[in-house]
Amino acid sequence: MTAKTRRWIGVGLVGVGVAVGWGVWGAMGTPPASRTSPDGTLPAIGGGGERAVAARDTAGSRNTAGSRDAGGQGDAARVRPVPFDKERAMKYLQRLCELGPRISGTPAMTQQQEMLEKHFRDLGAVVRRQEFTVRQYSRRHDTPMVNLIVTWHPQRERRILIASHYDTRPIADQEPLRANWTKPFVSANDGTSGVAFLMELGHHMKELPTAFGVDFVFFDGEEYVFETGPFGSGDKYFFGSEHFAAEYVRTKATRTYRYDAGILLDLFAGKDAQLKIELYSWDAARPLVEQIWGLARSMGAKSFVYDKGYEVLDDHIALIRAGIPTIDIIDFDYPHWHKLSDTPDKVSPEQMREVSDVLSVWLQRIR
Repeated sequence: MTAKTRRWIGVGLVGVGVAVGWGVWGAMGTPPASRTSPDGTLPAIGGGGERAVAARDTAGSRNTAGSRDAGGQGDAARVRPVPFDKERAMKYLQRLCELGPRISGTPAMTQQQEMLEKHFRDLGAVVRRQEFTVRQYSRRHDTPMVNLIVTWHPQRERRILIASHYDTRPIADQEPLRANWTKPFVSANDGTSGVAFLMELGHHMKELPTAFGVDFVFFDGEEYVFETGPFGSGDKYFFGSEHFAAEYVRTKATRTYRYDAGILLDLFAGKDAQLKIELYSWDAARPLVEQIWGLARSMGAKSFVYDKGYEVLDDHIALIRAGIPTIDIIDFDYPHWHKLSDTPDKVSPEQMREVSDVLSVWLQRIR
């Protein structure tokens, strides 16, 4: 995640019908186009709004999008989260961190790629490497990068994308002493928790009753940044997501699938996480925001806070611009962001389980 910027909001996000008064955009750039997928429409869970979901669940009524919910289980009240093993997820997190920093183009990144490819193939997924080369402004040579795409139910045309970056930052530039910036750090929540989360969720995907194909996408080069500057100057971010988005647009005429929705996980698994609504997500995929946060409220997932957050430049921006309605599930105020203290003990297994509960039920409910 790069720097966050505030937007002036006329009225807080309280309830589903919201009046919003825009002020000036932050200095980090112009907003992405707010649009849904040109290939399809957002999936529905019978209205999807916070109040509608809560009312349906309270009443135990059927999904109004059809006679059965997306999981094919009849009454939506029967949909249950997958049995996410939070302790196993933490073991995955620890194993990844034991590799050390996984900076793009390094041997440790290659080790991580090999670990992930084997892990997901052993679970029955199709794994594809999307290889490309970049030149960072501050580097003298090109850097090879790889997005990993893990596919469940590859024959399905309508698909959901769940993404996380899996590279770690070369510099701990939020450390107050500049002498500490170049010390190795493992980025346990930032760039690792999403990977460990999806490694555990992968155990449940083949049998998950969902109407959609699902792709886990691990973006390389999200923060391959060695030099920073004010207002977004310095090295470039988001190499992996921008390459992925460009390929998605380029192959529109020939590919046999479309992404109806995307979910980005970033900095979401810290202790006492507060997952407020990221404002570009609100602009570009408001119905999806309402589905996820509404479902979370009905399930008692307290880390999902239905309130305004910041606008954040992150990997979801490229996906939105490519026509994939995408939201960023992120804790804006993680205190160890880009610091040496971002270690495994700062990550909460209960928080990972709570996010899994919401997403796994959502995947079963959508149509």
